[in-house]
Amino acid sequence: MAGGGGAGELKLLGHWASSYVTRVKLALHLKGVSYEYVEEDLRNKSDLLLASNPVHKTVPVLIHNGNPIRESQIIVQYIDEAFSGAGDSLLPADPHERAVARFWAAYIEDKLVAPWEKVFRAKTEEERAAWMKQMFVAVEALEGGLKECSKGKGCFFGGDSVGYVDVVLGGGVSFVHANDVITGGKLFDAAKTPLLAEWLGRFGELDAAKAVLQDVDRAVEYTKVLYARNAATTAANN
Repeated sequence: MAGGGGAGELKLLGHWASSYVTRVKLALHLKGVSYEYVEEDLRNKSDLLLASNPVHKTVPVLIHNGNPIRESQIIVQYIDEAFSGAGDSLLPADPHERAVARFWAAYIEDKLVAPWEKVFRAKTEEERAAWMKQMFVAVEALEGGLKECSKGKGCFFGGDSVGYVDVVLGGGVSFVHANDVITGGKLFDAAKTPLLAEWLGRFGELDAAKAVLQDVDRAVEYTKVLYARNAATTAANN
């Protein structure tokens, strides 16, 4: 795992395909903090996972010196605070800028990620198309968020360097590309959202992104399996 300063005992419980887990990996790599990664079988969850996250029983869970931290956005903020001397800060120092970053991170979660998950569970093509439409609307609004957070520079949400919102959105980059391959469209369309389209390419070139993002071909196959599994379940219930 990632190099860097002494983090004490640091263990990440995750699953390779989870965009939420990828957020945490990105934060750890950007900070240069060493950690042990434990891949979980989500159909046969380990006793450690169940004991560390008894409420939701989900990944990611970061265990720092025996203490579990749960939920990806909370974990990323924890990493930023607990290892403040390592790497650049992910959240801005200015209270207003920090609030703006948290707003857009919450927006991504509520208006982009949540509908995306419902796309996989859609029972009909019409339902899937409706959720996809919501995602495109959210992306257009997020274009304004990138402009606001970057102060018009459009490089990263953190400005000239990667910040908290970049990490939150960046966890899903491989699956954005996978979605484009499967649908033949562009979620971050250069004609409609040029800043985000440029951000997508720029983010993918980061060393941290290259180290932890899923292989796009593998993400495509995984996504196709999810679609097929959902279609089979829907057919069985009709």
